[in-house]
Amino acid sequence: MHAVPPLASDRLKDVTAVPLHDLRRVDIHPNHWYPLAWSHEVKRGKTHAVTFAGDPIVLVRTESDTVFALEDRCAHRQVPLHKGVVDGESIRCCYHGWTYDCSGRCIDVPYLGRERLPNGVRSYPCREHHGLIFVFPGDASLVEQSPLPELGSVDDPAFRTRRFGREVACHYSFMHENLMDMNHQFLHRKQMGQMKARSLGRRKGDGWVEVDYTFTRESGKQPVGEALVFGERRDGPKKEASDVMTIRTGYPYQTLKIRTADDTMVMNLWIVYVPLDRRQRTNRTFGLLSIKRPKFGVLLDVAWPLLVWFTERIFKEDREIVESEQRAHDAQGADWNHEVFPVINDLRDLLRENGIPANG
Repeated sequence: MHAVPPLASDRLKDVTAVPLHDLRRVDIHPNHWYPLAWSHEVKRGKTHAVTFAGDPIVLVRTESDTVFALEDRCAHRQVPLHKGVVDGESIRCCYHGWTYDCSGRCIDVPYLGRERLPNGVRSYPCREHHGLIFVFPGDASLVEQSPLPELGSVDDPAFRTRRFGREVACHYSFMHENLMDMNHQFLHRKQMGQMKARSLGRRKGDGWVEVDYTFTRESGKQPVGEALVFGERRDGPKKEASDVMTIRTGYPYQTLKIRTADDTMVMNLWIVYVPLDRRQRTNRTFGLLSIKRPKFGVLLDVAWPLLVWFTERIFKEDREIVESEQRAHDAQGADWNHEVFPVINDLRDLLRENGIPANG
């Protein structure tokens, strides 16, 4: 028999009851490129305030359309730089007019002149890439060893891409688990009918884990959104599809790809979960969902609003369930999940090994 976890009140009295290496207390590793905003959110000649794991960062788009990132504080009185004014290729603090260039160096204090300039503020490596603004929040000396991630099929004209995402009130690890464990299709039974996932096998290596699935429709009709992905109706119950879904966590990103029997990729998802607060209990999701255009590509364009509606309903159910998991964790004071699916245990080990324990 499995041991029954103690009540929350008992666990608070006995610190030895808290499991070691609680995954929900493992911080995401900063030595990677993370999108902190969509390009359209940072207007020319404007600032945009964001955070990464509690660290305030200001994104600045200059008059020449260049984007740079600085810590969001003025070195003088610590007021947020995002309240300042973009002045050509620099940012001027709203309070006393101290001015910083893209490197964070203070280049002007109006009432002192340029001879006695104080220290500046931290700058972050920043790149604009396929409609996303990426920042490297970790050790800047490692940037050259850390290429920007490949973003699926976003630049392939044979696909149409939907950009989506929002804030989710949970630790990023719940998001990884939710996407990789397709045994949760029961959650989406009202949207997709009764689907049964079958794992074909899993693989893992240095910094990555992946798993393959096929699906059987046990009952219900194929939703229109799913038909748009495959370009055809598939309503036969009790028939295992020949399509293969491959889900991969290549730390810290995730991908989901669906290939048909002839190895044609019909869907390609790239997604990442960026922690916002210091305790990493809220993340902002950035996703790029690419769907292969059918022979008559205009059909996908016409039906696109239906696909958006369908995916939003699925994501809403996922968001609500992972936020429920986070609330349960917080109420219990620790991670008491009893995980039995091997690929998720592999995933959890991967996230622990590549992250930073909050108390470590």
